[in-house]
Amino acid sequence: MAVEQGLADDYTQDGTVDLKGNPVRRSKRGGWKACSFIIVYEVFERMAFYGISSNLVIYLTVRLQQGIVTASNNVTNWVGVVWMTPVLGAYIADAYLGRFWTFMAASLIYLMGMSFLTMVVSIPSLKPPLCPQPTLGHCDKPSALQLGFYFGALYILAVGTGGTKPNISTIGADQFDDFHPKEKSQKISFFNWWMFGIFFGGFFANIILVYIQENIGWTLGYALPTAGLAISIAIFIAGTPFYRHKVPAGSPFTLMVKVFIAAIKKRKLPLPKEAKELYELDLEEYMKKKKFRMEATPSLSFLNKASIQTGSTDSWRLCTITEVEETKQMIRMIPILIATIIPSIMLAQSNTLFIKQGTTLDRKIGKFSIPPASLNAFITISLLISIVIYDRIFVKMMRKFTKNPRGITLLQRMGTGIVVHAVIMFVSALVERRRLAVAREHGVVESGGQVPLSIFILMPQFILMGIADAFVEVTKIEFFYDQAPESMKSIGASYSSTSIGIGNFLSSILLKTVSNITSRNGRKGWILNNLNESHLDYYYGLFTVLNCLNFIFFLVVSKYYVYKAELSDSIKLLIQELEEKTPSNESNNSH
Repeated sequence: MAVEQGLADDYTQDGTVDLKGNPVRRSKRGGWKACSFIIVYEVFERMAFYGISSNLVIYLTVRLQQGIVTASNNVTNWVGVVWMTPVLGAYIADAYLGRFWTFMAASLIYLMGMSFLTMVVSIPSLKPPLCPQPTLGHCDKPSALQLGFYFGALYILAVGTGGTKPNISTIGADQFDDFHPKEKSQKISFFNWWMFGIFFGGFFANIILVYIQENIGWTLGYALPTAGLAISIAIFIAGTPFYRHKVPAGSPFTLMVKVFIAAIKKRKLPLPKEAKELYELDLEEYMKKKKFRMEATPSLSFLNKASIQTGSTDSWRLCTITEVEETKQMIRMIPILIATIIPSIMLAQSNTLFIKQGTTLDRKIGKFSIPPASLNAFITISLLISIVIYDRIFVKMMRKFTKNPRGITLLQRMGTGIVVHAVIMFVSALVERRRLAVAREHGVVESGGQVPLSIFILMPQFILMGIADAFVEVTKIEFFYDQAPESMKSIGASYSSTSIGIGNFLSSILLKTVSNITSRNGRKGWILNNLNESHLDYYYGLFTVLNCLNFIFFLVVSKYYVYKAELSDSIKLLIQELEEKTPSNESNNSH
C-alpha cells in the first residue's frame, strides 16, 4: 500500500503529460534535468541571435551605406517585430499545437532565416561592393533587390523567433510542478538561471562574433551563429525524453472575447448580491481536469455580468466565474506591461546609439581594435554578476525580514530596475557632454573625426544597463508567467516580449520625431550622421525625464495591483472543500 501511495505521489499534479498524452512521473521527467537541456539551448540560441542583432547597426551603416537615423530605426523596427511576433506564437501554442510542436515548427523557420541571411552576406551579387573611402561619400548604394534579400532574410528570422521565444521559457517553467512545494521553489530560481543562459550566449556573441564580423569577414561572422542555432535545436531535441508538456487549453483570446461579449449582452442586468449565485462548474470538474477554480472578485465587476445565469448555456452568453477571473487577471497586468515599455525603449539604445557613439572614440588597446558592439559584453558581465548576487545573497538575506520566498515582491524588484534606468540615461547624458566637449577642444566637430577619448568612457552606461536588466528583464519574464492564469501561460509570457517590441517601435518613432523637430528652421538637429555635431546629450536628458515620469506611473499602478492567489494554497482549499462536501461517500467507501 505504501509503495502504491509513493508511486501515486510521484506523478505530477499540474496536468503535465508526455508527448503521447500520458501522465508523467516527476522522478523520470522534468525538474532541473530537463531544464539543463533548455538552458543550454538558450545559450547557443542567444549566441546566434545576438550574433546578428548586436552588430546590425554597424552592418547597415558600413556595408549598406545607411544614415544613423535610418539604420537605427531599421534595427529597432526589426527588433520590434522580433519581440511582437511571440504573441502569435503563444496564441498558436495555447490554442492549437501546444508549446513543444509550435517551438519545433518555428525553429525550422528560424534556421531557414539564418541560413538565408548567411547566404545573402556571402554571395557577391546579393550585396553591394565594399566602399574603399566611405568618409568621402562615394559609395555604391545597394540595389532594391539586394536590400530586399537582406531584409527578407531578417524578417523570416523574426517570424521564427516568434514561435520559439514565448514557448521555450514556458516549456522550461512547465518542468516544475506548482503543486509540489520543492519544485515550486525551484521555479523561482529557474527564471534567474534562464536569464543567466541568455546573457552567457550574448556575451560570447558580443566578444567573439562581432570581432570576427568586423575583422575577418561577415560571411564567417554570420555562418557561426547559424551553426550555433543548429546546435541549439539539436540540444533541445536531445532532451525530449525528459520534458513534461502542458496540453493546449483552447484559444485564450477567444475565451476573453466571450467574456466581454457575454458581459456586454447582459450589461443592463443587476449583479446578484451573493457571488455564489453566479455560474460556476462543480469542484469535481476542476479536480478532474487538474485545473484551478477561481473565486469571484469585486474588481472589474462589470465583467462579472458574464456569469449571470439567464437560462442560456451558450458559451457566448454565459461564462464561468473562473473564465471571468482569468480574463480579469490578464487585464490587471496591462498597466504593469505599459510601465515596462519605457525601460524597453532604453534597452533599444544599447543596440543603436550607444554602439554608434563607440565608433567615434579611440578603440585601440595596443594593436587590437575593440568592435563597438563588444561593449554589450559589459551588459552581460554586469547582469550575470547581478543575478548571482541577487539569487544567492540578496534573496536569502531578505527572506529573514520579509518572509517572502522571493526576498522582495516581483513589483518591488521591477521598480528598482526602473529607477536604475533613469540613472542610466542621466549618466549617459553626462558622458556624452564630456565626449562633445573633447570633440570641440580637438577640432573634430565638423570633420566627424575620432574623438581622443577611450571607448571605455561608455562603460558606466553599459554596466548599469546590465544591473537594470537583472531587475527589470528577469522580473518581467517571471512576473507575467507567474501572474497569468494556468491556461494562458504562453500568452502571459508574451506580455514580456510585447513590452520589448513596443519599446523598440516607440524608439524608432521618438528618434525620427526628435530628429525632424530639432532640425526645423535650418537648425542642425539633435541626431545627425556626424555624431560630433549632434546633441545626444539632450536626447538622453529627455529619456531621463521620461524614466522619472514612468517611475511615478509605476508606483501608482503597482499600488493598486492585486497579485494572483497562490496556486498551491488554493488547491489545498479545493481539496478541503471536496472532503467536507463528501464525507458520507468517503465513509461508505471505507467500508
